[in-house]
Amino acid sequence: MLGHNLGAIRQDGTIVPVEGELSRPDESGHAAMAIGEFYRATGETTLKTSQGQTFDLVDLAARCITAQAFSGEENENGLAYAALGLLAFGPAKDRNLVWERLLDPTREALDRRLLMRTDHDELAADPANKCYDHFQCFNVAKSVARFSLGLSKKDETGRLLDRFVERVAENSSAGFVDDAPKMGVGGMFDVSGVMSLVFLRQCIQLHANMHLRERKLPSLRTVADKYLRVLPDMVRSDGLGWAYGRSVGAYGQMHLISLVMQAMRDGWIADEQKDLYNDMLRRMFQFFFMTYLDQEHGYLVVRDGERETTPSHTSRIADYDGARYLCQWARLARSIGGSLGGAPVAPRSGGRYVIFDKGNKKEQGLFLYQDSESGLHIQLPLVGGENESSDYLAFPHCPGVFDWPVNRYLPVMLPELKFAGATVIPSFYGKKCVTGMGLRKSIYFRFEQPDLISVDQKIVPDLGSCKVEWKFQGRSVRSEFTFTVKTTTTLESMRYVLPIAAPHSRYRLGTTFTLGAEGHRCSVERDDFQAAWKSPEVVSDEPSFKTCYGKVHYLQVLAREHPLVMRPGQQYKLIINYEPDIVFAGE
Repeated sequence: MLGHNLGAIRQDGTIVPVEGELSRPDESGHAAMAIGEFYRATGETTLKTSQGQTFDLVDLAARCITAQAFSGEENENGLAYAALGLLAFGPAKDRNLVWERLLDPTREALDRRLLMRTDHDELAADPANKCYDHFQCFNVAKSVARFSLGLSKKDETGRLLDRFVERVAENSSAGFVDDAPKMGVGGMFDVSGVMSLVFLRQCIQLHANMHLRERKLPSLRTVADKYLRVLPDMVRSDGLGWAYGRSVGAYGQMHLISLVMQAMRDGWIADEQKDLYNDMLRRMFQFFFMTYLDQEHGYLVVRDGERETTPSHTSRIADYDGARYLCQWARLARSIGGSLGGAPVAPRSGGRYVIFDKGNKKEQGLFLYQDSESGLHIQLPLVGGENESSDYLAFPHCPGVFDWPVNRYLPVMLPELKFAGATVIPSFYGKKCVTGMGLRKSIYFRFEQPDLISVDQKIVPDLGSCKVEWKFQGRSVRSEFTFTVKTTTTLESMRYVLPIAAPHSRYRLGTTFTLGAEGHRCSVERDDFQAAWKSPEVVSDEPSFKTCYGKVHYLQVLAREHPLVMRPGQQYKLIINYEPDIVFAGE
């Protein structure tokens, strides 16, 4: 993987993009960290490829770090990765091979930029700034590098780690990472929380003061344990891990694998739980290698004619990050010892609601359901998210069965109501969230919205309210949406979209679930909006309709396109049932 991408490093340390893509200013930092991790794992300062090329890793790392040191000050992501890549060659500058190659202007620029601290939480208060909570990790990486290299006698790392943990507690009653507490209604609980913990643990590992590591690990563990307890119910039988929010796909697998392996290395997994986590780790590994790795050529496939990922992940960054994680896993595996052998753990059936945050204004969480007989395994998030995205909407996320396009918004499996002043959708937050057992061993998840919320995540007061119920029984899924208005209101239109997609035609596991010939077997039980199904829209040839796993081929749209006068005191229900024809992709 490195051999395919080291040749893309220019003389000035910037990166040549893959054909059809644009380079990003933080790619050099990701490359530097990948090289540093390779050095930590192998002790090698050169890399000879099968094509006969020999790369000087120390020289390439120095070039990338130089490029990142002189990039714009807003590129803290790349600088943080470059700083850890530099530390990987040695914690003391007088014994660091890369530091010796850096010129004095680069050393001075690094000294100055590693000193800078940005409180991203304060920046996020301005809607014009798109800041996420995981950006705080970059401050920690800069602090670790500056102190460990001897550029400062004052170590801010402990204080910055404490601030991270304190803000987790401030923004989540249950102790999960809210990555955007000031965006919309807040509550963006996604895989970036796992990424933050993995990155911070690596920062501490590279810190020159091992005593700080021992002091701060317990506080990080309190947060990490929250995710570790959820994972056994999140990871699907075929090994697919985190399945909603941005940066899923390959990154959703890599972050989870690293978290579990770090926890095993640190002794955070109880002995009686090790078989469970070993089995889960084995499945996640297999899904990652078979679904995203081109094993013939040695690179990650995160973007091609059938698959897409977030714009912030170029193919170069994905390959550098993939190489970095593979090296990290190799080191962790040596430290953990043992093997991933053993009998597989039988999948369980049932449902569970994980509370992320519960307060007076909103409740947010994740409903998990799995049926061992059919293989249906859904993740239904009730969280805040990004606008112009379907990734965070409150519908059953189950790649291969219930899919959605990445990097674009559609009302997937949810009614979108358009009024004169707002377009609303039953997502992002709830109140009175409950789950329980219904008739015939069915499992339900219910929540209310006392005030409707717009697609750009703004509460719309004095318009109306909504109640939502999802019911699961075996492979059967029943969704019920009940709307009421407070005054006589004209509904301009209603739209409901059901995408039909498939896993990647080449990069997929034979045990990955997909739809059979009978599809979703969707039926409308009740429709007070008197909508009608349109002719299926074929989007197979449209490049903007892709998922992180495969291609969206059809859109089935239920729509009402003429006005409806909604009256107070009357309920308007939409009830839709599914019984998907689930088969293996290898069949």
